[in-house]
Amino acid sequence: MTYGHKSYPEGAMRHGQYTITAKDVQLRAAQFCQRHLRLQDHGPKCRASVLLTILFYAAARITSIAAACTALLKAPSDQAVRDALLATLPDLQELQRRLNRALAGDLPKALRQRRQPLAIDLVLIPYHGQPLHDADEVYRGQAKSGTSHFHAYATAYVIRKGRRFTLALTSVRKGERLEEVVKRLLRQAAKTGVKPLYVLLDRGFYSVGVIRYLQAARHSFLMAVVCRGRKAEHPQGPSGTRVFLTWKRSGWGRYTLTDAKKRRATVSICVKCRNYRGQWQRHGRQRLVYAYWGLQPSSYAWVHETYRSRFGIESSYRQLHQARIRTCTRNPLLRLLFVGLALILRNVWVWLHWEVLSHPRRGGRRIDLAQLPFRALLSWLRHLAEAVLGVREKIQAEHPLLT
Repeated sequence: MTYGHKSYPEGAMRHGQYTITAKDVQLRAAQFCQRHLRLQDHGPKCRASVLLTILFYAAARITSIAAACTALLKAPSDQAVRDALLATLPDLQELQRRLNRALAGDLPKALRQRRQPLAIDLVLIPYHGQPLHDADEVYRGQAKSGTSHFHAYATAYVIRKGRRFTLALTSVRKGERLEEVVKRLLRQAAKTGVKPLYVLLDRGFYSVGVIRYLQAARHSFLMAVVCRGRKAEHPQGPSGTRVFLTWKRSGWGRYTLTDAKKRRATVSICVKCRNYRGQWQRHGRQRLVYAYWGLQPSSYAWVHETYRSRFGIESSYRQLHQARIRTCTRNPLLRLLFVGLALILRNVWVWLHWEVLSHPRRGGRRIDLAQLPFRALLSWLRHLAEAVLGVREKIQAEHPLLT
């Protein structure tokens, strides 16, 4: 089976003469991962192909390596798989470089021909254990899922007419400045050949350091504002960015931030006012406050809709968790591998829809995600792993099953 438009005879795809099978997809994903991750054979039972099959199975079932090895009849033990991965994987920095090369491996050429909107965000995976080597391995944040400790990762994501590719992945350490994280992601995105038209960021990046870096690097940006200061009901009146929450109508403004080091950064402000109209069972006026720089918005609606496109990255995070291997390991190397593998599988899914399953038409190809939902692709990977390694259908019991 061949992939890409160049390998098809002219006009063949218009009539749907080709059939894509689960084996084709699995082979494509396995070859793609192996080309970049370069896993090695580790004994007769832990060959690279077997390791990838087990990893795909665990990702498809959203389960652990131990559960995957227990369910597959011919799979080696979970300890053997972990030993093989740790023996063949490089150090953390090199693994991160390989994962980033894999994420950028199949980007459409059209994404490199002109500047694209990029989105940057953090994903925090709750962690209830202790760090393995260094306390900085575990990130601290607002409590979620019963803990304020997380393994944190940041991604850069390109948004363009339904094409949502993850360009860059990096782990985030405790106490690391967010401007360094943003710089690292943008540099990695530049290596893929994709240049940012503007950068969309979550309110968590609203800080003097991030804004000063983006302004110094001449990157236009749009982000949500964190509202701080005295509230409207305070005797002295509102202050800080809470002033914008008192506006009755949409408008424009400017604001200067100051941090603890007395550094300052000035941004333009857009306040978008709208009625809830029963949304989230709420009524009255809603004020959405955005900070931007290097842009010339045409309207309040443009700012609101442009920032809303950032939520595509949160959709990718939802799909990341649909394919992230579960683990309680303390090893940050394996945790990074499992997150990176989920993002690679999602990129393969997006690539299939763009290059193979899309429908050519005047004005741009049409993409129908219902042809192959992401969960269906994962189901294919699961069934093929069961076909190759078999399914364990017997267990040992202390007592007979009476009928």
